[in-house]
Amino acid sequence: MIKDEILNRKGARKAVDIPAEVLVLLNKGEIETANLTEWLAINQVELINTVFRGIGLGKYIEEVLGVISTLKKPSTMSTFKIVGETLYNLCYADDSLKATIINLSKHQSDSIRSYATYLVALNVDLSMADILENSKHLVADSHFGVREIVWMALRPVLEKDLELSINLLVKWTSDTDENVRRFASEVLRPRGVWCKHIDCLKTNPEQLLPILEPLKNDDSKYVQDSVANWLNDASKTQPKFVTNLCNKWLKDSPTKNTQKIVKKARRTIDKK
Repeated sequence: MIKDEILNRKGARKAVDIPAEVLVLLNKGEIETANLTEWLAINQVELINTVFRGIGLGKYIEEVLGVISTLKKPSTMSTFKIVGETLYNLCYADDSLKATIINLSKHQSDSIRSYATYLVALNVDLSMADILENSKHLVADSHFGVREIVWMALRPVLEKDLELSINLLVKWTSDTDENVRRFASEVLRPRGVWCKHIDCLKTNPEQLLPILEPLKNDDSKYVQDSVANWLNDASKTQPKFVTNLCNKWLKDSPTKNTQKIVKKARRTIDKK
């Protein structure tokens, strides 16, 4: 039985301050990370060694750990990516993809659930619409870590056909789940964080207006921040577009929600 004070912890601010008992449980996959500090402190090699056997993935451990060892500068993001890609190739080859996605997706560890994102995103047998639909439960995951990894996994897929991906994601802007609405704007940020830039959106940001417009008065701070960050990205290459759009939104939708988005969206412009 895991103590309540561990389950209800806020998480340490520094990695060195993570209690040893908490770190052991994290690396065993028995609890979720509580904050970014813990998320970055996970020892994924230890986690894989401990968890994979219990969920039917023991035969993949040696090869997965082998590819991790090839990383010259391993990071949390690069490790998630290479583990996900390797698992996808192995599971696709032996026809265990569906079962593995289920096993990973329902695990109590957010890090283990995160591996599932790549197994869905990379599936060559699925259309883009099906990839998005099959990823939706991960997009709506209760944990921030899974939600970050899923957009990282899906971004290269969606970038290949922006017109189609935008048309598909427009429907998500009216979803009742704020995590799903936030994903619609976050996944195609022009610059983004920890990811390759999308040059055509830096040059022509108006392409994403079908997604941005429905979110300009969203009640969720999580969504508001994403929309504002999207526009702030765009303002670094197309400040006039962002200025004009913000002025239009303030006129068409003079609400507190829109005002918050505009203020944050203009932060780079207003510094000049």
